[in-house]
Amino acid sequence: MFYTISRRNILLTSIFIFLFSTILLGCTNASDEASTSKDDNENMLTIAWSRDVGAMNPHVYNPSQLFAQSMVYEPLVSYGTGGELKPNLAESWEISTDGKVYTFHLRQNVKFSDGTSFNANIVKKNFDTVLNHMELHSWLGFLSKIASTEVIDEFTFKMTLTEAYYPTIQELAVVRPVRMLGEAGFPADGDTSKGVEKAVGTGPWILDEYKQDEYAIFTRNENYWGELPKVEKIKVKVIPDAETRVLAFEKGELDLIYGEGVISLDAFKQLESTGKYETTISDPVATRQLVLNTTRETLSDERVRQALHYGFNKEAMVKGITSGLEESADFILPTNLPYTSDIDVESIDYDVKKAEALLDEAGWILPKGKSVREKDGKPLEVEMMYDSAESIQKAMAETLQSEWAAIGVKLNIVGVELAVQVQRFKDNEFEINFFSNYGAPYDPHTFINIVAKEGFGFNEAISAYPNKAEILKQIALIPQTTDEAERQQLYTSVLTSLQDQGAILPISYIKKTAIYQKDVTNFNFSANRDENPFTGISIK
Repeated sequence: MFYTISRRNILLTSIFIFLFSTILLGCTNASDEASTSKDDNENMLTIAWSRDVGAMNPHVYNPSQLFAQSMVYEPLVSYGTGGELKPNLAESWEISTDGKVYTFHLRQNVKFSDGTSFNANIVKKNFDTVLNHMELHSWLGFLSKIASTEVIDEFTFKMTLTEAYYPTIQELAVVRPVRMLGEAGFPADGDTSKGVEKAVGTGPWILDEYKQDEYAIFTRNENYWGELPKVEKIKVKVIPDAETRVLAFEKGELDLIYGEGVISLDAFKQLESTGKYETTISDPVATRQLVLNTTRETLSDERVRQALHYGFNKEAMVKGITSGLEESADFILPTNLPYTSDIDVESIDYDVKKAEALLDEAGWILPKGKSVREKDGKPLEVEMMYDSAESIQKAMAETLQSEWAAIGVKLNIVGVELAVQVQRFKDNEFEINFFSNYGAPYDPHTFINIVAKEGFGFNEAISAYPNKAEILKQIALIPQTTDEAERQQLYTSVLTSLQDQGAILPISYIKKTAIYQKDVTNFNFSANRDENPFTGISIK
């Protein structure tokens, strides 16, 4: 009996000690976790993004996100305010007088995030890998013109083109596909089109932790050659729904929400009105446009196109729908882009009588007792296509439908998925379509190149222009000219002609928005539309 009791007591005592120890350990771990969590969150900026950051491959496109790629990988040159092209991994460069040979003098003492050296050999390897897959990159003009790449010495890289192409340096500043991946990131066969081994770049950030479709944590590259970021970590939470992003921000789970359309403009204005947060609005990054397809008989008449311009109150529509965040646009490209400040076109103000007179002149008469104009028994009826997921496009389409009805035009609006909208535009299966240009550093040359290329929508849309052939001829000359004054003259002529004849109707200047907690300071948008804005940010 004594033995049994003692044994039982020992057993109970052992259990008690175990449980007590477990509780203590749990408290210790909880304390450690709280301490670790606190430490981890110190000097960390948390943002939300609608999609996963992707595979972090600098040489391919979706699903890799541009802002994330720009955190890790760097270009030879960068795009600055007002279109200034600045040194990055290349300290300087020379261009031959014929505009074909580019010699880059590379920055020395630059290391990739794994400690390996940046040099001309790895630059050539990155270029050649991209050039091996031109089927992916034909949209970027200078790549298709590269005749050869050459390592002159450890820090000198030469690129020779088949013909002069002035936007070469500008295109080198884009986020993809020509950014520098370290040797350890290349697969054994060197083909990065199928993926990279790991994200090894020279940039200010290193991808440290990643859980697909949930979050990515970037840590500061302490050995970065350039300006060291002020914050130590960036956490990117994947939150697909805009309303959920707003709720997370209000709860303090996010420090910053920024970008284009990341939350509704109403939500932005509501949060701003509370006075609890800081807000910033960017300069124009692109122009929201309507493209009128002149291959359609109704829209082939310039008087009809101009009547549609006069027939709605652009300023009131833009102000009402965007809560005053966007400005009504007078020009088809923002005037803060290179070569656009000299464009002088006649702005078209809201004038119902002028619109009606133009339609009468074009033979579209409003029969007595009817609300839609007719010509030869045919009603004046056109279709407008918009992105069904884009609330601003939808609201604008509905407003135009109402305003054009007042001048006797029946507008049928149809919402489609973005992929369908893009494909129908390319296939010339549209009458009126919403479009926005590409922004810096792509424009203005990328925009006019798209206008010139068949199968992208614009070339077909301007078919009724009597001087279309001359416009296309001038577009072809622009990238080849080495004379700055001549280039400006060509741009002015082309952009003026495109707008004056009414197939491209500027609506508003698109801007980025940012809203952030009060302890976040020094937020500034990048001059490059796609670059991340994190380097200068501080947290109090």
